[in-house]
Amino acid sequence: MRGAGAVRLAVLGFVLACAPAEAAGDRALGEYLSSECATCHQTSGRQVGGIPAIIGHPAEQFVALMNAYRERQRENQVMQAIAARLSSEEIAALAAYYESLKPNP
Repeated sequence: MRGAGAVRLAVLGFVLACAPAEAAGDRALGEYLSSECATCHQTSGRQVGGIPAIIGHPAEQFVALMNAYRERQRENQVMQAIAARLSSEEIAALAAYYESLKPNP
C-alpha cells in the first residue's frame, strides 16, 4: 500500500506542477486562433457598436466569459457557437494572447 500512496503523491505533484502552465495559456496558439475573433472584434482595442474590445482583456475574465457563452449562460448565438467548438486549452490560449496585447491609443 505504501507504493500506491507514493505513486498518488507523485501524480498529484505532477498535476500541480503542470497546472500553472496550462492556466497561463499558449500565446502562440492564441495568436494562431485569433483570426476568427478579429473578424468582428477590432484589433485596435476599441469597441465598435455593440461588439466589445478584447485587446488587453484580463485572461481570467476572458476565460470566464467564454465559458459562460459555452454553457449558454450569456446570450449571443454567434458567441455561443464559437465558444462551444473551442476547447478549454484554446480558450486559455486566446485569453493569454489577448491579455498580452496593448490597445492602440
